[in-house]
Amino acid sequence: MLQNFDVAFRKKSLELLLKNIIVYEDDIINAIYKDFKKPAFESLITETNFVISDLKHTIKKIESWAKPIKVLPSILNFPSLDYIYRDAYGKVLIFSPFNYPFQLAICPLIAAVASGNTVTLKPSELTPNTASIISKIIRETFDPKHVIAILGDGLISENLLKKRWDYIFFTGSVAVGKIIAKAAAENLTPVTLELGGKSPCIVDETADLKVAAKRIIWGKMVNAGQTCIAPDYILVQESVKEKLVQHLIETLKDFYSAEPENSADFARIINSKTWERLTSLLDNQDIIFGGQGNRETLFIAPTLLNNPKLDSPVMTDEIFGPILPIISYQSEKEVSSIILSFEKPLALYLFSTNSNYINKVLSEFSFGGGCINDIMIHCINSRLPFGGVGHSGIGNYHGKFGYETFSHQKSIVKKANWLDIPVRYPKYEKKYKWIKKILNWL
Repeated sequence: MLQNFDVAFRKKSLELLLKNIIVYEDDIINAIYKDFKKPAFESLITETNFVISDLKHTIKKIESWAKPIKVLPSILNFPSLDYIYRDAYGKVLIFSPFNYPFQLAICPLIAAVASGNTVTLKPSELTPNTASIISKIIRETFDPKHVIAILGDGLISENLLKKRWDYIFFTGSVAVGKIIAKAAAENLTPVTLELGGKSPCIVDETADLKVAAKRIIWGKMVNAGQTCIAPDYILVQESVKEKLVQHLIETLKDFYSAEPENSADFARIINSKTWERLTSLLDNQDIIFGGQGNRETLFIAPTLLNNPKLDSPVMTDEIFGPILPIISYQSEKEVSSIILSFEKPLALYLFSTNSNYINKVLSEFSFGGGCINDIMIHCINSRLPFGGVGHSGIGNYHGKFGYETFSHQKSIVKKANWLDIPVRYPKYEKKYKWIKKILNWL
């Protein structure tokens, strides 16, 4: 049976969620710090404030989003009024990842609740402190028959996937995304998969290299590189590579000092398994800057690599850490060859003032979203859809797009009774020739 909570109830629930998040904001930030030493400033900007802004926007717009949309009717249905209604799917399952453990749990939940669904949220077990505060907030906000958070390890996730859901939303790796999609297919359950990939950052000879260096380092090193839309590698025009590298090194020292392990502005790797995977990527590489690590503190220094081979481990999979390969190119053809050798990325970034090349890049490559002359900021605007394409994801959300993701678009024609044109009814034989002429004219 369709649940479809009324709009007033949904709005009231979101208002209470907003109130509780504001009350617990400091606790949320502290929990994230306990999980992987994410700086409070980064948590404020990319976690709590991001969610609060999303909530305020949704609360403000939910009534207008929920109204049926009147569309132009077909002349063949005259006289009629045609509408698109939005219904909740029903029971929604949301899996959230460790890297933005609050934002990527609560933002999909906001959209699902706004659309009228019931929600089961499974926060990441890799961030237990954040998962605990999320569970507390949900218990104090929602009736458990409406929204519930279930904590636990991978076995809990496997058991949840065995149940039948009306919609599944997953944020995480491509490998796990395939498992989610396979499980969902058993019941023909629709899914949104927010994944990742090797997101390129192109820097051509017309770029403002000093500005580019600051923006690239910020985007790559925020959250210690554990961001799905962080630039995975740089493709820089050979003639400006040396200057760019100098600016990148200067920026790293300026942001995190000569001893970044002591910097309060640099997060840690989520666990020892990931730390070992990342440090192994540095084997047999030409390290321009950084490369240091401390297993006990799960620290890996911001690291720049020089021209790694495309078949080396650091280039065959998404890095998802503070390691940034820098590859030089001579021609635009080389850029295309490298980018197209990988699956479609979640993001693409281009630093250039050459409008012709900008247009060429935007038309040539398929990717989820991106920026010209900046990094990651496209995800901030709730009026822009956020999502991937191909191996980097299925579907999108943020703002109204999230509301639509968790809503079934139901088409309704309201036909009048005052006129009933008999042409569609049998017998057809005498009507065929002239109705064909009319249809061709239409």
